[in-house]
Amino acid sequence: MTLFDLRLQEIHNRLSKKELSVTDLVGEAFAKISERDERVGAYLTLNEEGARAEAARLDNKLAGGEARGLLFGLPVGIKDNMVTEGLRTTCASQFLSNYDPIYDATAVAKLKQAEAVTIGKLNMDEFAMGGSNENSSFHPVRNPWDLNRVPGGSSGGSAAAVAAGEAYFTLGSDTGGSIRQPASYCGVVGLKPTYGLVSRYGLVAFASSLDQIGPITKNVEDSAYVLQAIAGHDHKDSTSANVDVPDYLAALTGDIKGLRIAVPKEYLEGVDPQVKASVMEALKVLEGMGAVWEEVSLPHTEYAVAAYYLLASSEASSNLSRFDGVRYGVRSDHAGNLLDLYLESRSQGFGPEVKRRIMLGTYALSSGYYDAYYLKAQKVRTLIKRDFDQTFEKYDVIIGPTAPTNAFQLGSQVDDPLTMYLNDILTIPVSLAGVPAISVPCGFADGLPVGLQIIGKAFDESSVLRVAHAFEAQTDHHKQRPAL
Repeated sequence: MTLFDLRLQEIHNRLSKKELSVTDLVGEAFAKISERDERVGAYLTLNEEGARAEAARLDNKLAGGEARGLLFGLPVGIKDNMVTEGLRTTCASQFLSNYDPIYDATAVAKLKQAEAVTIGKLNMDEFAMGGSNENSSFHPVRNPWDLNRVPGGSSGGSAAAVAAGEAYFTLGSDTGGSIRQPASYCGVVGLKPTYGLVSRYGLVAFASSLDQIGPITKNVEDSAYVLQAIAGHDHKDSTSANVDVPDYLAALTGDIKGLRIAVPKEYLEGVDPQVKASVMEALKVLEGMGAVWEEVSLPHTEYAVAAYYLLASSEASSNLSRFDGVRYGVRSDHAGNLLDLYLESRSQGFGPEVKRRIMLGTYALSSGYYDAYYLKAQKVRTLIKRDFDQTFEKYDVIIGPTAPTNAFQLGSQVDDPLTMYLNDILTIPVSLAGVPAISVPCGFADGLPVGLQIIGKAFDESSVLRVAHAFEAQTDHHKQRPAL
């Protein structure tokens, strides 16, 4: 057993007993990164000097018996679309390859308040646009379970780092499934909170009505710890919800007797047979603990992918217009006038997937097409949210697969973006509805992890975590580690 196999609570206990130090934890993290990351590719920027200095400071605090934060001394990796003061933030794009922020994202600041130690910035699909982490403009991330497979995206680096034992936990961002899908592919736990529960301030915007920061961890209890630290209202974010943050750890009772589970038939259609078998086996486990489940219908699921890519691309077209080569980021040296500066800087700075989505979004928002595409997609989004609202009138949670298949081969879908987009068919409806969901390991298909998606009512992360924790306690899927 290594330090990475310990729960965060166990690490806390060992720190309190002086059985290990923060310097030990940080040293172990960088040792694993040095040993493995050349093959995995999870990190873009390391913060080794800063992390070791912070570890020494926290060890002095530990020796002095001072009060400690919730995540005291725990090394964390941050997805590279969250700004970090003095630590390069690139969004895995050439456009921001020279960008050193002067402030921290709120979620990062909250981790610092909880006394976690930032060890580096994690690879991702450029500007969070992609489902395989092959769209990074620096290098792809590889799945630790099979280095010839994708880790999922866009938070592929965040999931792969946890699976490979290169971080104790990480932060990712989820727009249409970008925490949950890579968590499923990499056999770890990924939580997308309710939209508005975690501040988006300092998260480089992709689609502002969908983006949400959340934790990727080895187990459900650790997710509760991290969510406790980063959740809460932020006056700097106009979409931040002013709601009370409950004690998520107190929700992990293990009791789900009488729980009412809805299983959408649309979520089991067309999925890999081994994935479906793993989900059905998980339902049997929950049944054995006293839960009951029924098959239901979410009839507008089939329209979710089309609606999402119109809405997300439209918002991306608007958000990415700020990258003009004038204010920050890379600037073309060959422009003769202002319009050429825009054209050349964006041509050089953006990769093909980002350009594809900007073009789609600009078209959908253009005069003559707005009503036919963007407005219609917004109406479909309302119908999808209504499906969830009506289901939650009768059921406590909704359960199904996180992804229709296991991780696919690197390069197999790069030239087929429509097939790539369909990998998010089971996560996108949740994002459009703005409700919370978690992916937990529930089995294997051809030796690769399969994720179980547990979906809850808005701001009812407590129930989502409770069900996930209860299931996890009855299985050992989350304890399996890739042999790197």
